[in-house]
Amino acid sequence: MLYKNSLSSLKNIIMKKFLSEFKEFAMKGNVVDMAVGVIIGAAFGKIVTSLVNDVIMPVIGVLTGGVNFSDKKWIIQQAVADGETIVTPEVAVTWGAFVQTVIDFIIIAFCIFVAIKFMNKLKRAPEPAPAPEPEAPAAPTQEELLTEIRDLLKKEVESK
Repeated sequence: MLYKNSLSSLKNIIMKKFLSEFKEFAMKGNVVDMAVGVIIGAAFGKIVTSLVNDVIMPVIGVLTGGVNFSDKKWIIQQAVADGETIVTPEVAVTWGAFVQTVIDFIIIAFCIFVAIKFMNKLKRAPEPAPAPEPEAPAAPTQEELLTEIRDLLKKEVESK
């Protein structure tokens, strides 16, 4: 009986510690930011998919003579049917869906590129460090001053 109670309390302690660590992890700013990013990314993916399927691909279809890319496929093996019942489904490479997915990817990559460029533009460039002030010229030494006085006195005596 004592063993079961000890084991049960040990499980409770471990579980509480686990939940505490998980709560600390989940409440960090980076995790919440990442979760918001994933949700916005999923919504953005739906918008881009709609843009490709409903706007771009119909235009491409008209430009290529009415081709609907989503229906394009390369059939490897035909479906086997017994009356109304399909015994073996067809095996096909749906390359049209792949083309649409590639276009989705290109549009998403382009949009992310533009968004990152925009965010980098919003970041302020670090202010350049102020240029160091030029040092004041060194004051003349005592010897230089005495030499200058001597030369001035010499000129004055010579001019007389």
